[in-house]
Amino acid sequence: MRTVFFGTAEIACPVLRTLSEMPEVNLLGVVSQPDRPKGRKLVLQPTPIKALAERLSLPCHQPPNLRRSEATLGWLQALDLDVIVVMAYGQLLASSVLEMPRRGCVNVHTSLLPKYRGAAPIQWAIWNGDAQSGVSLMQMDEGMDTGPIIATQSIPIEATTTAALLHDQLGELGAQLMRTHLKDFVVGALQPLSQDTAQATHARKITKEDGWIDWAQSAQQIDCQVRALDPWPGCHADWVGPGEHSERFKILQVRVVAEQGGPPGSLLASAAGPLVVACGEGAVEILRLQRQGGRAMEAATFLAGHPMEPGSTFKAS
Repeated sequence: MRTVFFGTAEIACPVLRTLSEMPEVNLLGVVSQPDRPKGRKLVLQPTPIKALAERLSLPCHQPPNLRRSEATLGWLQALDLDVIVVMAYGQLLASSVLEMPRRGCVNVHTSLLPKYRGAAPIQWAIWNGDAQSGVSLMQMDEGMDTGPIIATQSIPIEATTTAALLHDQLGELGAQLMRTHLKDFVVGALQPLSQDTAQATHARKITKEDGWIDWAQSAQQIDCQVRALDPWPGCHADWVGPGEHSERFKILQVRVVAEQGGPPGSLLASAAGPLVVACGEGAVEILRLQRQGGRAMEAATFLAGHPMEPGSTFKAS
């Protein structure tokens, strides 16, 4: 199978690595997004996929706009491809590219399509309290995650699953899906099935504003939000203490507890802990937090030096 891989983000690395190891795949190169400046000094950093491609001695093209890149399009056309494999590339592909390989382009998407089409399926599956997530191998068309499904594989979302953990799990699951089903699709042994558009949902892009906690939510909803936004953008709240003294915190880990009572956002436990906060329904114990400008720490360690009086309040902003 003459193949090129399109990808950019870290989550796609297990799929690229797997393709490079499959004896039936002739992996001819990689297309990735351009390098981006990172850090305080804004030093250009290769994308994770480019870095892996270099370690695998694969050519890597990085056009800022694939539709306008005659060099990359010409290179792809000359390769006489059987299939293009895509995961977390970051650009929609034009019809001219989708139709270039004999068997078209296939995409590894991190949800059980048609649920959670779009930019942030991992986060929204956790935030919405779903019992499972998974990966879908789909034949691409010109829409956003709308093409027919070749195969899927699911994984449970546990009570402690964070977006960071599910991200890594789904990257590996995508690699398994590729190893199991790509050849059968290319030789025509698997027939893709159209998605049920009536069941489709959209997973919009996560923003920093999504990180503010509305304590009027239920304890379960807040727990899901905190896990869904770990590691980015994280969840935030302002604590208002005696004399209207206010401090901003990142809420890193919580758990649902049985305590009840008190206005949403108010502290229910003693000043020395545990750090239990009333919600619109139920309560959560904050297990880990980070003061603005400080380091992350266990709540018990923080409270030992910075007691918070019961009745003081966390608010969204």
